[in-house]
Amino acid sequence: MAGRLAQILDHWHLRSVQARWARAADAAAETEPFELRALRAEGRALRRQIDRVIHAADQRLALPAPGAGVPRPPLGTDWAWRADAWRGPLPGPGSVAADPRTKVSDDLTLHHDCPLGEVAVRQLRNHDAADRAPHGLAVEVFGFRGSFLSLDLRLPASGITGLKARHLVRVDAVIDSDRPLRGFARLNCSQGHNVTQMVRALPDEGREAMVDFDLASGGLGDAPIEGAWLDLIFNDVANARIILRDLVLSRRPRAEF
Repeated sequence: MAGRLAQILDHWHLRSVQARWARAADAAAETEPFELRALRAEGRALRRQIDRVIHAADQRLALPAPGAGVPRPPLGTDWAWRADAWRGPLPGPGSVAADPRTKVSDDLTLHHDCPLGEVAVRQLRNHDAADRAPHGLAVEVFGFRGSFLSLDLRLPASGITGLKARHLVRVDAVIDSDRPLRGFARLNCSQGHNVTQMVRALPDEGREAMVDFDLASGGLGDAPIEGAWLDLIFNDVANARIILRDLVLSRRPRAEF
């Protein structure tokens, strides 16, 4: 009975909130500026939380095709992660990356050095089981006079906590392109003012790309790793269409001998 009453009260409260915002929207054209500022701040705060709920719901309800999912992790894997762009729909599904730096999501940024700015990035829905993830990310390049294009993916706190030089970090990706491209994966680890970089070439053939980074070979010191990010770098991208169907990062401690 108590649960039923709580549902009724929640439903009544929701209808009351919706009616209030409907009235505010209807009156916005004539509302005093000081009141509009307060409404705008309140609305933005509400929108952030609503967007979080919608993203989580879309992520869980938009199930990938049968057989899709995180690739089978290596033995001993203690962390695996797929970023927001591949898990669920983003609030803004696409944009023209006219500036050298374009934020795609909270953890993903597109960089390029083309003065023309003829680069577009958009999220799309995957449908093939071989694509693995529910969503993909397409980067379309038209005229290009720059030297590089890259995606900067920031690792979350869960992937950095406990990360040490004895770890191996793996990148598993599914990449489609309309012509062969030369690509690289660069892992960056920060310790104080020092940033250690490790670079691996992406495979030239096939759509599935996998590279491992052995942190011990990167010359990391004993200080804690405070931050880490992955750069996917592509060269000679003029008139190219690149679709990252999936991208998963994982880590595992090196076997002790």
